[in-house]
Parts: sequence; structure tokens; C-alpha cells
Amino acid sequence: MSKPHVSGDAATFWEQHYAKMTKPSGGRPSAILARFADGRSARHALDLGCARGDDAIWLAKRGWTVTGVDVADAALSAAREAAGKAGVASRVKYERHDLGASFPQGTFDLVTAMFLHSPVAFDRTAVLRRAAAAVAPNGLLLIGAHGSRAPWSWAARDTVYPTAQDELTELKLDPSAWRALFLGPIEREATGPNGQKAIVVDNVVAIERNMLSGRN
Repeated sequence: MSKPHVSGDAATFWEQHYAKMTKPSGGRPSAILARFADGRSARHALDLGCARGDDAIWLAKRGWTVTGVDVADAALSAAREAAGKAGVASRVKYERHDLGASFPQGTFDLVTAMFLHSPVAFDRTAVLRRAAAAVAPNGLLLIGAHGSRAPWSWAARDTVYPTAQDELTELKLDPSAWRALFLGPIEREATGPNGQKAIVVDNVVAIERNMLSGRN
């Protein structure tokens, strides 16, 4: 990945980013989430970097109890409003965390990190390791990462993206404790901030913790 190129702290950057958004969210879940979470037993889910709540609301509508996490109060405010309008406010709670400094308590049957990238420096690998540690036995860790550069991306044109295997290797998980459901690239049509369309690649890590495994 390219090096972070925005100075300052993540909270300020993302607060300004979401405060500028005046149009309602599209309400559509991540295609990765819909593909790999649909049909799983609805229990407790953790949505890291929940933004304006689309994934959390999609899960709640399917019976999950969801904790959505973001660093920006503007995002969380929009997410709470959207959950109320969708009739699932009782099934979703939102917490503000700078994931480099704090992390939600508890274990979860589904932990998602959809495109948890930032132009502001943060230790993404450390956060994803904590995400793995929060997965309950028989639970699913689902990571979606950019595998190609969209035309509207803030990333440099010469960015080299880690593969899904690279992502998994970086987590240094005990291979006897996990089972890979999917590990690799998926193509999809993406929509940019001004309605642009482009085919992009997502790198997906979908791994399930073994029922009797420990916490690594």
C-alpha cells in the first residue's frame, strides 16, 4: 500500500470527511458482507469502521445484535439516525473508538473490517490482530481490502496492494486455530463519490475460528 499522506490525527480527518456528506447514505451493504455473512446464524457482530451504518443495519435487519465502531462522531450520528429510520435501533449500538488507542470489549460471532484504510497513519495490522482476538469460537473474521486503485482513490497511482494471503500472513495467527473459507481477490463494479463507475478488485480474507481454539 502507499504511505499515508495526510498529516494530523485520524479523528479530525474523518470528522471533516463525514461532516461534508450531506446526501443520505445509499443504504446498501458491502458486497463482501452480503456474500459471506448471509445465511450465518445471527448472533453478535462487530463492525469496525462502520461509517454511516449500512453494514450494521443490514445485519440488524437479519437478526444480528451489532456493535458498530467508528472514530468520527459525524459518522456515528448519521448511523444512529439511519438505524432509527430502519427500525433496528434496538439491535444496533454505536461506539466511538480510535482503534489505535481503544477497542470494543467482548467477543463476537462475526467481526468485520471492510476497507479499514486511511490516508492518516495508524497501525492497521495491530487493529486487525485485535479484531481476530475478538472472534468467538466458530465465529467469522471478515476483512475486505482494496486490491486495485479506483480512478477516484486518494492512493498513489503506483500503489502496490497486498494480496489476501499477504494480509493473512501479516496477522501471524495460529493456523491450527483457524479455517479459511475464502482467501483471494473478487472483482466488482464500484461507484465513486460523483457517480463514476469502475471495475475494482477487493482482496478478501474470510476465516473461521475453530470451535475449541484459543484466543490467537
